[in-house]
Amino acid sequence: MEPIKAVIFDWAGTLIDHGSLAPVAVFQEVFATEKINVTLDECRIPMGIAKREHINAMLSMPRISDAFSAINGHAPNDSDLERMYDTFLRINEDVVMNYVVPITGSAKCFSYLRERDIKIGSTTGYGRALMSRVLVKAAEDGLIPDTVVCGDELIEARPSPLMMYQNFINLGVHPPKAVIKVDDTLPGIAEGISAGTLTVGLTLSGNAAGLTEDELRACTTDKIEQMHKKHSEMFLKAGADYVLRSVDELPQLMEKLNEGKS
Repeated sequence: MEPIKAVIFDWAGTLIDHGSLAPVAVFQEVFATEKINVTLDECRIPMGIAKREHINAMLSMPRISDAFSAINGHAPNDSDLERMYDTFLRINEDVVMNYVVPITGSAKCFSYLRERDIKIGSTTGYGRALMSRVLVKAAEDGLIPDTVVCGDELIEARPSPLMMYQNFINLGVHPPKAVIKVDDTLPGIAEGISAGTLTVGLTLSGNAAGLTEDELRACTTDKIEQMHKKHSEMFLKAGADYVLRSVDELPQLMEKLNEGKS
């Protein structure tokens, strides 16, 4: 097996914001300004893609499209999408900053990688302006990646491999099989697959489960195992090479990979 040279992480639901709650809160507020109540599930279905495309995907959902048409007298169009994306940009940063809380084990995982001279990259659906603020706060807790590529910086975002390719360039790493992509969403896993890297899906810390750490701890062992099994099947069906409960388990997986046990 190719020695691992770099790990490329997602952010919300992977390194920070257990349950990936910030994006959901923002999308609900954006649609509320249009007098449309959207559900948690409707917000989570497109999770992982760039935020403008996420809003467009939600507007394309039949129930939401019908509700929009009933209120506005026409189907959602490009002008409506731009207005809603402008609303998103206006409120997103302040909301997200309330959720920049490290997921248990993320800082420990960074330390593990640093000790082994493994480079740390990242991709995110968040834009550069927001990530500039997130990175300052995350650094206070030891989350300092070598590079960050944002969803608004390239011509295509997830599930395109372009953000991954930019990470390869910024980090100076190759071949793709020497890189691991870690993500809590299917578009994030597809991003890694299309770039040719190993992929790790996280079943309990992010969008799939949608629970805070306290909510997850309150679940019974059986409930947690049921969720892990259900979400593991989803990630593996999508092509993920490995599944973990959270980033806290990544060092253990890497030890197994180094020993040739996985």
